[in-house]
Formats: sequence, structure tokens, C-alpha cells
Amino acid sequence: MIRWLATSTRENADVVIKKEIWGVPKRDISQINRIRPGDTLLLHVGHEAVDKDVTLPPAIIGCFEIVSVVYEDTDPIFTAPRKLGNEVFPLRVRLKTIAIFDPPVEFTPLIPRLKFITDKKRWSEHIKGQAMRAITEEDHTLIMKIAKKPRD
Repeated sequence: MIRWLATSTRENADVVIKKEIWGVPKRDISQINRIRPGDTLLLHVGHEAVDKDVTLPPAIIGCFEIVSVVYEDTDPIFTAPRKLGNEVFPLRVRLKTIAIFDPPVEFTPLIPRLKFITDKKRWSEHIKGQAMRAITEEDHTLIMKIAKKPRD
């Protein structure tokens, strides 16, 4: 079993939660082809400006089990960021929700403790430009433990 950290916009994360489907561009075929049913996926969203005075921090919003093999579907259920043009994220897997974190787990405070982030000063380089990446079992356990703790 592989533990994955998948990156998304908040808008597309809503689609993932509602439809229980994860999708990536064809350019990420080598990554998604490593996914197997039984793997888990933690869904990370980046910071997002809500308005001129409010910015939501990067966070992990939920955990899902992968329950299908990779399949191709061009139904446009996701919204592509402007830089990706008309991308529909056609390489997809079906998911089963394990937990939606309420509140989401803020990502920045986790950085000093995450093993997969080796350069703590340039931590975003470990995530940027990747639809997903494998993380350690230890990192997955840490995130799940923090998600289960009562938080303000």
C-alpha cells in the first residue's frame, strides 16, 4: 500500500469530495499508474485568497481510499487552473471517503515534522507542479493523528 499526498484547488477538492473521484492530467500518467486499489490519498489544497483581506492557508482536507484502477474519462467535472487551459484531468480513480477533516489540517505547521519534506525552507518545492506524490507511512500517521485531535 502506498500513501499519497494529492494536490488540488479548493474548487476541485469539492468535486473530489462530492463525486469521490480523483483526476490528473495525462502528463502525470507515470505517477497515477503507480496507484493501486487499497492505497490512500490525503487531499492537500494550496493557499487561496477569498477576498482582499482573507487568505485561506494551505491545508489537508481529507483522506480517501483508492477503490478502482486508473481509467480515462473526459467528462469535464474538474475546473482547470488558468495555466492549464482546457485540461479535464482525464486519468481518474474512484475513491471511498475515509474522513473529511473539519477543520482542515493546516499544512504549514506540519512542515518541521514531515519526513518527505527534506528542505524545510523550500518546502513548497516538494509539492509544486506535482499532482501527487508518495509520502511515508510515518507522515501519513502523523497527519491522521493531528486530524483526529480536537482543534479550535
